[in-house]
Amino acid sequence: MPGPRLTEFYSDLALPKKVDVVVIGGGIIGVSTALELAERGVSVLLCEKGQIGAEQSSRNWGWVRLGMRDPREIPLMVEAIRMWHELDERLGRKTGYTQSGIIFGASGKRDLAGLERWAGHVAGLQVGDRIAQGVDLDDVLAGHQMRLAGGLYMPGDGRAEPQWAAPAIAEGARDRGASILTGCAVRSVDVQGGQMAGVMTERGRVACDQVVLAGGAWSRLFAGNAGIDLPQLKVLNTVMRTSPVKDGPDVALWSDKFAIRKREDGGYTIASGHENTVDLVPDSLWLAWSFLPAFRQEWRSLRFRLSKRWLEEARQDRRWQPSDVTPFEQCRILDPEPSDKALRKAWASACKAFPALEKAEIVQSWAGMIDVTPDAIPVISKVDDLPGMHIATGFSGHGFGIGPGAGRLMADVVTGAAPLVDPWEFRLSRFTDGTRVAPDPGY
Repeated sequence: MPGPRLTEFYSDLALPKKVDVVVIGGGIIGVSTALELAERGVSVLLCEKGQIGAEQSSRNWGWVRLGMRDPREIPLMVEAIRMWHELDERLGRKTGYTQSGIIFGASGKRDLAGLERWAGHVAGLQVGDRIAQGVDLDDVLAGHQMRLAGGLYMPGDGRAEPQWAAPAIAEGARDRGASILTGCAVRSVDVQGGQMAGVMTERGRVACDQVVLAGGAWSRLFAGNAGIDLPQLKVLNTVMRTSPVKDGPDVALWSDKFAIRKREDGGYTIASGHENTVDLVPDSLWLAWSFLPAFRQEWRSLRFRLSKRWLEEARQDRRWQPSDVTPFEQCRILDPEPSDKALRKAWASACKAFPALEKAEIVQSWAGMIDVTPDAIPVISKVDDLPGMHIATGFSGHGFGIGPGAGRLMADVVTGAAPLVDPWEFRLSRFTDGTRVAPDPGY
């Protein structure tokens, strides 16, 4: 079954000969970066090999959350939430954003203690968080039939519609002067005299002084051809959506067995709360040492498998010339098969927890490839060894909600403006400068 249906987006027709900045990738990070640059009067071209938001940016859960983030992401997420509140008015278009609240459930005292420890990272931010138990939990999570020790309630968290958001932001960028071409892969960067001089697309060369690589799951492949070592793997997550149903929960919920959030159409997006699939590929071996701390920490939630992706990626070109047809043209949109097992387990758990869901139908399911880094936080950074080159990728499943803030921070880095937040934690060089690289769950 194909992925979710996106708001239609019509490509510009003409490829500019010269711009200030080329953004590679039309997911929420790329379009948010283009929006920010265009608003500052920077001439920008965004090239997307497929369609705007057609990969993970439309396949995620749609959560806009501060809760349970890596502490290093918290300052940027605080700013992103402020931006979400004003985004529809700013764009003149709907993203589906609403401040619905999210609760992170704890199945036992140990899990609850972890939630309490994480809450210490937002103490003083006045976000209204609290540990909900007993009657308070039942009031927040109306209609549930779960046995929970409690939950971390984040009333300031919310949701938006992934199928609407990236196209809406892209249109907003175009309104401000950005050129946006879909079905136009960037094949390589053009480096002259040790610095950025342009990009080579499948439709020809575009001169530019700066490039932002926001290619999601494709970023490592593109970076490698440019001589940049970007440690990044892909993780598959499966999602379903239901028909509209009355009396379901308004607040979003994460639990051990499933995650759920209400949709704008009255249906629900449901996924496994923990399970993600990791296809073993050649990069899994080459990057095993870098990812070892993450694998040790998350092994219970990762299902490793040997599938046809090993052969697909083993056959994939790693180096090419600007005149060659690239992997980005051979696969315009990553549309992996969802896991039926994950869907069955999540659906059974959700219906048991919320009996009202039994009246709903599963109307669609899909899977998406999440771009992950060894420490599960993104790269939002210049490339020190290649002046004019920048990377915004590796959001590790956290990119949708943080997208507007990440786009603004990337634009700050590109233009040399005072940064929205300190970008130090997101520098590319952390993988090579001796920094201990590992996820930090915050508890």
